[in-house]
Amino acid sequence: MILYITYFKIYNFKTQGKIVHFMKIGLVFNPFSYKLHEENIRIVQKYFGLFPPLSLAWVAAIAESAGHEVVIIDARTLELTIDETTNILKKFKPDLIGFMMTTYMFRETMEWAAALKAAVKAPVVIGGYNLRVYPRESLMNDVVDYGCLNHALVMFPAFLRELERERNFESVPGLIYKHNGDIIVNEASPEEEDFNAYPNPARHLLPNELYAEFPTERKNFTVMITSLGCPMRCVFCEAGGTKYSPRSPVIVVDEIEQCVRDFGIREIDIFDYDFTFQRGRVESICDGIIGRGLDVTWACRSRIDHVDAMLLEKMRKAGCRRIYYGIESSNQDILAAMHKQISVAQVMDTIDLTRRTGIKTLGFFLAGVPGETRKSLEQTVKFAKRLKLDYAQFSKLTAKPWTTLWKDMVQNTGKDYWKDYVLGVEQEKQLPRAWTSLSNEEIDRLTKRAYLKFYGSPRFLWRATKSVASFTEFKRKFLALIDMIFKQENKSETWTLKHATFKTYNENRTRRIKYFLNHLSSLSAAKKDGE
Repeated sequence: MILYITYFKIYNFKTQGKIVHFMKIGLVFNPFSYKLHEENIRIVQKYFGLFPPLSLAWVAAIAESAGHEVVIIDARTLELTIDETTNILKKFKPDLIGFMMTTYMFRETMEWAAALKAAVKAPVVIGGYNLRVYPRESLMNDVVDYGCLNHALVMFPAFLRELERERNFESVPGLIYKHNGDIIVNEASPEEEDFNAYPNPARHLLPNELYAEFPTERKNFTVMITSLGCPMRCVFCEAGGTKYSPRSPVIVVDEIEQCVRDFGIREIDIFDYDFTFQRGRVESICDGIIGRGLDVTWACRSRIDHVDAMLLEKMRKAGCRRIYYGIESSNQDILAAMHKQISVAQVMDTIDLTRRTGIKTLGFFLAGVPGETRKSLEQTVKFAKRLKLDYAQFSKLTAKPWTTLWKDMVQNTGKDYWKDYVLGVEQEKQLPRAWTSLSNEEIDRLTKRAYLKFYGSPRFLWRATKSVASFTEFKRKFLALIDMIFKQENKSETWTLKHATFKTYNENRTRRIKYFLNHLSSLSAAKKDGE
């Protein structure tokens, strides 16, 4: 997140014996284009979905809990330009503006930060996953003044207090700041490891009626995160081997109930790396949903070996309608090389069991994995079809920051593409994949072919058509198939040569305009009240 500061109102309110100066904070989620270094091919990214910026919503909730006033501008979902976003911020008169920073989209977010900083005339602070990997590099740009190393729970309120008062920044845990030409990185607070201490995300600041993902069947739609980290050690995952920190079942069900009651949400995608890691917690969450009679359906991600018949049945009764399984490959040697710790037989048994329980299945697969050949990838696609999955996602294996593959690549080559990309000294490109004999162009072509083979068979199309819940869902999936057939290039670089504008599929354009106009009206009214 990025933050802009000016003084707003001073209240004679004391926290821990100190005067608190409340601020107005604007958090901005900027749009971004397709990148060559992404793991998805372009058409998949186009239809992937419009998701609420949950990280910014948590920052907003943390700031509101400390007494500050916050607005979130989801410029990506609302399809706003920099000028339109600037106009909204000028109406709101923020003391602070925040951006979430990812490594993939670093440069585009910096462009937005520079433009908004110039318009609002205030310092900038950034936060997000990228800063955990590249804290100093992320602050080397003159646009950025401050950064959040890890989570915002402890850092953000402490940062705001010190920014307003003595500016004793060395006392702020997890703050990255500049001092006498040096970049200082403060150690993060251990308190932030307790996920139960977090407030619910500030969804009242989001256009909840506008969000959707490719499989969405009900509206309104949102996402949730009920646990952090994953102790498993898959070589391609940035969370591998990180501390598992779950929220309690009561807190999770309370948040679900709030979504249903206050925001009309009827479908939730739980974004945990492995929702079913703790069986007892999942059972308690399901019991809570059933006991409270909540009208909501939901999806989650799970390891193949973390479910059984009894758990799946309880999940279905509690509203689970889709489970996304990490399958990756049909080759047992490849699974072992990626440290998946599952067998092909387990995959077949679990998918069959899930389908018979009445829960739809999505399989995650990787193209260009260690030891991959054209034949092994084609066998994986055939395997995906035999499983009778409802959905399949074929991603190009990429050495993402903080993964084992990335660490090995940096060690073996002496070059860190992502670091250089953040510093602005490396051009956007596909990363090399030394672990496979397949070229990047072959992987692009085979990935497109995998989608067409899986989704293009008459039997699958008939089954999928019968299961759609609305015309909106049918239209979304039909257009995605047509675009995959006729518009997806065989080589990713071909797209960049066109210099075309990338736009995410948005099925709510009429409602988007209505929400935008209402948003401006509310800000104008608030401005008059404050004058």
